[in-house]
Amino acid sequence: MSQHYTDQAKARITSSDKKIAHVILIATKPDIIKQAPLYLELKARGELVILCHTDQHYDFRYSGGMEEEFGLEVDVRLAITGDLTSKVAQMIERFGEVLQYLIDCGKTPIPYIHGDTSTAMAIGVGSYLKNVACAHVEAGIRTLTPTKAMYDKFYAEFKNGSFDWQSYYLAHQQPENLDRGSMEPNPEQFNTRIAEPASGYHAAPVELVRGFLLDEGYDPSTVEVVGNTVGDATKFAIAESDQSTIFEKYPQLTSGEFIRFCIHRRENTSDKQRFTVLFDAMEKLVKTGHSVLLISLFGTEQAIDQYKLRSRLETLVATYPDTFIYSDVWPYYRDVIAAMRKCAAVATDSGSMQEEMNIIGIPCVTLRFGTDRGETLLAGCNIQAPPIDSDFVVAIIKGAIHNPQMAQVGNIYGTDVSKRIVDGVLARADSERGLFYTEEMRLRLDPGV
Repeated sequence: MSQHYTDQAKARITSSDKKIAHVILIATKPDIIKQAPLYLELKARGELVILCHTDQHYDFRYSGGMEEEFGLEVDVRLAITGDLTSKVAQMIERFGEVLQYLIDCGKTPIPYIHGDTSTAMAIGVGSYLKNVACAHVEAGIRTLTPTKAMYDKFYAEFKNGSFDWQSYYLAHQQPENLDRGSMEPNPEQFNTRIAEPASGYHAAPVELVRGFLLDEGYDPSTVEVVGNTVGDATKFAIAESDQSTIFEKYPQLTSGEFIRFCIHRRENTSDKQRFTVLFDAMEKLVKTGHSVLLISLFGTEQAIDQYKLRSRLETLVATYPDTFIYSDVWPYYRDVIAAMRKCAAVATDSGSMQEEMNIIGIPCVTLRFGTDRGETLLAGCNIQAPPIDSDFVVAIIKGAIHNPQMAQVGNIYGTDVSKRIVDGVLARADSERGLFYTEEMRLRLDPGV
């Protein structure tokens, strides 16, 4: 349905002599951060690039601010609404219409989907049903979870007073202590697996992830280790940090002593026991003299009210005005990176923040049982704090504060990643089939023989 497109986009599509149309999908805040460098790279090369926004995140703090910051011009909106099941169904149907318009215009579309989002899954399905294959950015991420034996050992030591943080930290770096097979994060671990077979090019962030994809049977010729585009976005934000006004708003952050705290993932916010453990841990850190910045997202706010924690939160705000900052999401990525470069540690259930903290050299504590950024555990820049006991979580976070081993790992995600991804797509793309390969093409057989 061509009315999804802006008039300017339709004019650009129909007048372009480019056969391939690169369709960049954005939906959520992490999507925008990680897809923006690809959009800018394709535009700089003079390719026909279409920016499609599903409108999953439409608030200025989650979307509009960064569109402005990165100079993104949205060409087509899907305007999805409702609960997650409705949104997924709408994305499949409406993106099918978006693709059909491009096909009717004689173009060969290549959608770029990101990571483990519901958008990656739904757009993958919608594309596959049109015989269109995607380029999967941040492909193949799978959850690694410390084994039951490892958690049992160290939690028992914690309870009897013999817990050694350094031994716990080093245990995360031993592959034999990490299990695969988790269904969490939910629905992200489902999403990423559905996106893979709908993709003709898998841009893996690290060698570990390439191994996951090869183990699952994906053609090695479609899998390339390129790094993570968040490295490009972070570099951009650092270059723009002189425009940040975040320290004018929160001068307390300049001390470099605060812990950035974030609880927003469904598996934590929808579980009273988990969420309460993590909230209790944050509260204990503040009450024992630590500075904390709580970034509260929609899911965080809903959980605070659902589990009747609002009065305790307000007490923290009133009692510790110099050491507890309670804030909603910041609209500009440059503010996020400028502040995070000064913090003592990050305690988060975010996926992308684990990557960002590695890049800028800040110790990261993941507030989950496992992580889909297992490479950060193995490298030593990240450690798990399972939400089973608030005192255990506090002890793990305290060990990470200003930890030099975690801070000095070095960037494992690379730079100039967008250039490598675009090179990879262009090297593999067929002008008629895009990244969708028939068996004759994949096997390099002559069907006339």
